[in-house]
Amino acid sequence: MNFTRWSARLPGTQRRAAARTEQTIATASRGDGSVPAARAERLSDGTRPTPADGIDQLPAREVLDRIPALVALVYGADHRIAHVNDAYVAAFGPRPIGEPARVALPELDELGLLPLLDQVLRSAKPRTVKSRKAPGGRSYTFTCTPVTLPLGGSEAGAGEGGGVLVFAADVTDHAEAAERLRASERAQRETAVTLQKSLLPQELEQPDDLRIAATYQPGGTEAAVGGDWYDVITLGGGRTALVIGDVMGRGVRAAAVMGQLRTAVRAYARLDLPPHEVLQLLDGLASEIDASQIATCVYAVHDPNEGSLVYASAGHLPILVRDENGTIHRAEKPTGPPLGTGGWLHTSGSVPLAPGSTAVLYTDGLVERRSEDIYEGVASLERALAGATGTPQVVCDRLIRALGVTADHDDDVAVLVLQHPARVGSDAELFRNAALELLGGVEAAPRARAFATGVLASWRFSPELHDLGVLAASELVANSLQHGTPPMRLRLRRTDRRLIIEVTDGDDHLPRRRRAEPADEAGRGIAIVATIASSWGCRRTPGGGKAVWCEFALPK
Repeated sequence: MNFTRWSARLPGTQRRAAARTEQTIATASRGDGSVPAARAERLSDGTRPTPADGIDQLPAREVLDRIPALVALVYGADHRIAHVNDAYVAAFGPRPIGEPARVALPELDELGLLPLLDQVLRSAKPRTVKSRKAPGGRSYTFTCTPVTLPLGGSEAGAGEGGGVLVFAADVTDHAEAAERLRASERAQRETAVTLQKSLLPQELEQPDDLRIAATYQPGGTEAAVGGDWYDVITLGGGRTALVIGDVMGRGVRAAAVMGQLRTAVRAYARLDLPPHEVLQLLDGLASEIDASQIATCVYAVHDPNEGSLVYASAGHLPILVRDENGTIHRAEKPTGPPLGTGGWLHTSGSVPLAPGSTAVLYTDGLVERRSEDIYEGVASLERALAGATGTPQVVCDRLIRALGVTADHDDDVAVLVLQHPARVGSDAELFRNAALELLGGVEAAPRARAFATGVLASWRFSPELHDLGVLAASELVANSLQHGTPPMRLRLRRTDRRLIIEVTDGDDHLPRRRRAEPADEAGRGIAIVATIASSWGCRRTPGGGKAVWCEFALPK
């Protein structure tokens, strides 16, 4: 922009003005008033005048004063004021011409624009800053453009002709609307985070044989909260279910779907079904809850008698297990599609979890980065797990740090760490196992009773608990002999908190507790066990058949 003088005119103005004057005089001398002057007027080159010729007559100062935006023109190294328009005066008051901006334009200094004026003056390139709140509470977007102001007389020092035009557009309404939108988004995010955390376990169940810790970290303030969840469910008989999942959505709706799925998982877990059957049920439920949202999930069951983790995955990332030797195992197969897609038969797999092992279940927020393939993140997690030692909570924290998860992370992160500790010394004495194969026949019941009597006596239980344990073992064995088929086994197990008695056989018909009539000669065994034991249950075993168990809580 080049201001040659305050009343600057476009090139050729004086020539065209002179031609118009001559044309007017000639018309007047002819006395011909029948043709309007404007229509009869011709420029010296024979053309008619245009609106551009009218613009030639407008002084630049008048143009600037009529602009509703705020305009200030400064010049020189001190940014002395050359002009402020009426809108600027109405917003900030009159400003003395010729004074430096640092003194006469304190509002620009307060907004931090003086260094920007220096940049524009040096680089001769325009700069814009968006939505700055001025002292009066209004918000403006400032555009600073370099201009040339040739000055004459004593005012024209070296370099004084370089100036900056400051143009400020009022964006208060836009800024307030944007702030209201941000406040609404913050409130919605806080609601989603509160709902998400309230639906997660407030305190993890701690099974006898495992040490477990979990952590959940919502995404940063700019990220919408997802539907990550985890859970630990004690199944009874010493077995534990572990769950982690991720709803593919954001906000309150994803958190609500997550809560429904977590509740459903706990309900299905009570049926003590194999992992793939639990996922099969969840798959149908997920499509009923919200057909537009899908979820990934891993459901795993730990059985201390088997020393393994049996699992099924619905599109989720693989479980990682570090064994007692430090070797990392990746439980990748089998994997089915996410929940809610339907039409898929899930299958179960297993991975060893011997004493001394650590397993990690996690959501994609821990390993997924926009700049790399997700399985590169899984490989990074494997390396971090190989060197992460300590309690489960310590391992959780170390994995979070090693994978670079910070407070402003762009996705939710859920991590579940479980350890199967290797017990030695006096601690090992509190965890004992004993098993007896039952071949059937009339001698099976006495043999089972004698075996239970001897084992429970060697474990130094109180006489009352000893007698209850023998009675429960006898009833479960008798029930299996009458209704089951070989092979049969009686297993006794103690932990630091309970005594577990379990009988397995080859028949998959599950017993149910029922009320026996006075004349019935059978049907009271399960009722007796349910009465004397702390809890009891039954399940089908993977190879066919069933297991019936009961537990007795040990005195603390």
